[in-house]
Amino acid sequence: MNVALKWQSLPVRELYAEQLGQLAALCLKSEVETYPKPGLVSHIDTGAHSDMDAEILCRSADTLGPFFEDLATAGAEGGGMSRLRVIGVAAERAMLATTCGVNTHRGAIFGLGLLCAAAGYRSAVGFHKPLGELVAQRWGEDILSGPRSLRSHGAVAARRYGAGGARAEAARGFPSVYEIALPALSAARKLAPNDEEAVRVQTCMALIADVADTNLLHRGGSEGLLFARASATAFLAAGGVGSFGWRKQAMKIHRAFVARNLSPGGSADLLAMALFVDRLER
Repeated sequence: MNVALKWQSLPVRELYAEQLGQLAALCLKSEVETYPKPGLVSHIDTGAHSDMDAEILCRSADTLGPFFEDLATAGAEGGGMSRLRVIGVAAERAMLATTCGVNTHRGAIFGLGLLCAAAGYRSAVGFHKPLGELVAQRWGEDILSGPRSLRSHGAVAARRYGAGGARAEAARGFPSVYEIALPALSAARKLAPNDEEAVRVQTCMALIADVADTNLLHRGGSEGLLFARASATAFLAAGGVGSFGWRKQAMKIHRAFVARNLSPGGSADLLAMALFVDRLER
């Protein structure tokens, strides 16, 4: 993908927006095609989920590609948060229609969608600031003051346990992406220079170890979150994907998450976002 394209004319603008949408969908699929990720759906199994599999997740990603393109275009045209929300709501409806009501990517529509909008805006104005910083500057206040979901699992867990959740993460410019995931990607490529799947596993573990994932809080409460963090931290401390037999150990952790019905969906979304940012800012 030629990410150096500028918005010099309408055809080029449309082409770049389409590329951003395709890249966002590809990052969602790359997250799915990563195993073993503790408790999460992959191309190997369904993890701690009984309502979705890899095929449904990939169909959902393909459905969302054009909406990510629309978000990139809206960002390039200076769209405010109200316009982005309209596109996001349409994307969620399309997702639910594709998956027969299963919430596969609601969090990714929000986070990855904002990054697509920021990428469109950055290319339109020629800035070289990080995408997360642009999200915080352009839409941060509106993200915090906008309408809140009262019934989503993440929102309920955030209120109950005092976690910031996706809204706070986005308003702050995605610190989990920039301070945890991207450094983990870089370090993992040194541990496993020829294995991008291993790199993604390591990055996912790094996110689970540090992020107050509201999906884990929803499924397992504080005890579940502590178990997840301890498991991922122990994996990393033992050398992660740079250690002998790492895959066997990661599979053991995966099975333990499944047994406890734990699924770090927030970390999965952050992994996809990190892959997107990494491709555009590496």
